Amino acid sequence: MQSKSQHRWQFSRSGGFDQVRLESAEDLKHLGELDQKLWAALACPVKGLEFDERTLAMIDGDGDGRVRAPEVIAAVKWAAEHLKDVAVIKSGSPTLALAQINDATASGKALLAAAKQILRDLGKADAKELALEEVSDTARIFAQTNFNGDGVVPADAAGEDSTRQLILDAIATTGGVTDRSGKPGIDASKLDAFFSACADFNAWASKPESDASVRPLGDATQAAHDAWKAVAAKVDDYFARCRLAAFDTRAVTAVNRKEEEYLAIAAKDLTISVQEIAGFPLARIEAQKPLPLTDGVNPAWAGALGALRTAAVEPLLGKGKNTLTIDEWSALGAKLAPFGAWSAAKPASAVEKLGLARVREILAGKGKDAVAALIAKDKELEPQVQAIAQVERLVRYQRDLYRLLCNFVNFSDFYDPDELATFQVGTLYLDARSCDLCVRVDDAGKHGALAGFSKSYLAYCDCTRPSGEKMQIAAAFTDGDSDFLMVGRNGVFYDRKGRDWDATITKVIENPISIRQAFWAPYKKLVRMIEELVAKRAAAAEASSDAKLAQAASATANADQTKPAEAPKKVDVGTVAAISVAIAGIGALITTVIGYVAGLFTLPFWQLSLALIGILLLISAPSMLIAWLKLRQRNLGPILDANGWAVNGRVKMNVPFGRSMTSVAKLPPGSTPAPDPFSEKPSPWPGILKVAFVVCFLYSFANSQGWVYAATKPQSWFHQTFHFSLGEAPQAASDGATTDASAPASPTK
Repeated sequence: MQSKSQHRWQFSRSGGFDQVRLESAEDLKHLGELDQKLWAALACPVKGLEFDERTLAMIDGDGDGRVRAPEVIAAVKWAAEHLKDVAVIKSGSPTLALAQINDATASGKALLAAAKQILRDLGKADAKELALEEVSDTARIFAQTNFNGDGVVPADAAGEDSTRQLILDAIATTGGVTDRSGKPGIDASKLDAFFSACADFNAWASKPESDASVRPLGDATQAAHDAWKAVAAKVDDYFARCRLAAFDTRAVTAVNRKEEEYLAIAAKDLTISVQEIAGFPLARIEAQKPLPLTDGVNPAWAGALGALRTAAVEPLLGKGKNTLTIDEWSALGAKLAPFGAWSAAKPASAVEKLGLARVREILAGKGKDAVAALIAKDKELEPQVQAIAQVERLVRYQRDLYRLLCNFVNFSDFYDPDELATFQVGTLYLDARSCDLCVRVDDAGKHGALAGFSKSYLAYCDCTRPSGEKMQIAAAFTDGDSDFLMVGRNGVFYDRKGRDWDATITKVIENPISIRQAFWAPYKKLVRMIEELVAKRAAAAEASSDAKLAQAASATANADQTKPAEAPKKVDVGTVAAISVAIAGIGALITTVIGYVAGLFTLPFWQLSLALIGILLLISAPSMLIAWLKLRQRNLGPILDANGWAVNGRVKMNVPFGRSMTSVAKLPPGSTPAPDPFSEKPSPWPGILKVAFVVCFLYSFANSQGWVYAATKPQSWFHQTFHFSLGEAPQAASDGATTDASAPASPTK
């Protein structure tokens, strides 16, 4: 359980989201005490962010590809232990001053010594600072040294020529390992593998020396075995056929092939190697007949049998042998079998190319001990080299750690108008807008399933470059409208390196962008519905017209076959009644609607205007209410969670902050567009109607309050006529006139 923190934390609110402020060294030192429920995120992926992956890999202690809150706390704690002032990480400098290394501890002293050693190896012994590129390039650091603590010894590390040649032979046969200096070398495992391969090859090659049966013909045994192996299957087939013929004479014809097969071959141009001939027996089959080696053999196999006779039969069975019995064939195979088994047992090793003499020289010498001593000497420097790696860690933490905190513990970079968060991969320009909230995605379908809960309008784009690079992004549109955002629209995406990509919308997740858009949404939907209905009616009318034309054409073509018209059917009384009821209902509805509309127009002009405005607001109110609720619920969390983050709580994007994430095109201040030569001439009527509407509205309202008639005499013909036209009764004829009691009262104003 997390202990209660005694440190006094400071918080700030941005875009409706409360987050902790990390400003002082004490804030960083007590980070482990901050309640993790107050962190902006609890985990993030190592890859796919605009952040140095090597730094994230160093922070990722368990190497699982995700950085979690305990690992971030451990990284800050480690930096605080090895820096005199941990607040220096706020600078983000890639250069570490040696004076900043805390040498009060043993590990700090080792770090300082390693940093100075690096500078000495680079020829900068008097330098007081160490840059990241100097400490991260290990090949450059160890370029002038043969021993660097990695347990890999290059050939240059050997003092004697024989040891150097041994290392080169090992690299050439069993493969090498790249040294920290960038040179190829061998380590202990490669050394053992090389000598094991040499010992195996030597043991195999030495067997014929102790067993004469392995190579009965010496160096010629290989040729004899090859000749025997080339015909072994065919000779076994020959003797098997002879045994079958000896068993039953009726089989002789079958085992010698039929005459029809020879006739088929004779019809072709014969060649000795033709496949049909090669498939025939080696010689004519007869019971107990020896295999001829010279005369009467299959022409396709004459050469192979001649090679067998010369290379194996005569050397092993005696000169002048022109035939081979089954017993002699078995004896020949028995004499060559040890060589075949020995050849099959040959170890699959590249040391053979060194030659048996060189292998035996290596095994007889003391090269293995010499190389092992060099490897041990190199390993002695491992602690120093590890300290050098820790120096790189410290320099990277100074440069990157605070930026990670501003994108993990809080999202201050995201809410800072001058910064971009690590998950923002660039800016999309499309539909006269630029969207800064763009995140990289691997699968738009999977991402959209969760990102839709962000209540943001998201456009997924496929981005490509002429070089063939591809990338998918999700861009949040948080200002403007969505009327022209649709699948297939093209834009340009600029990544954080300034490179431009062609971007095409492939999927959209629709959510409200603004309340202004929500106000007009019902009317736009109505217009679209009317357009669709008109299009459907037009298509239906066209189809009906085509059908009538086709019917007329068919009737004309088949006029002589026209059947007499059928007698008209009687109209059902129930149908007539139903139609009458329906017509009456529709009429009542129309009458009611006309009554309400007529009632509206009996109101004074100013009340009628307010009523119409109220009706418009009433129609748009549901859409505006839904938009208002969703805009208040806009949340960055689902967008990042779909990418593998563990966002902690609701990272709100209220309306003002949303507008800052999407910039709508507008002319720069002070700029004046040139006159449009193709612009339409402005009509004066819209302005006249607006002025007339305002005048009528104000006059009607003032008249209803009695302000107009208090200042003027209403007896005039103009007042009486104008008031009557606005739906108001004229007033009394004069100020002093009496009113007839029997006259009807004037309508209420």
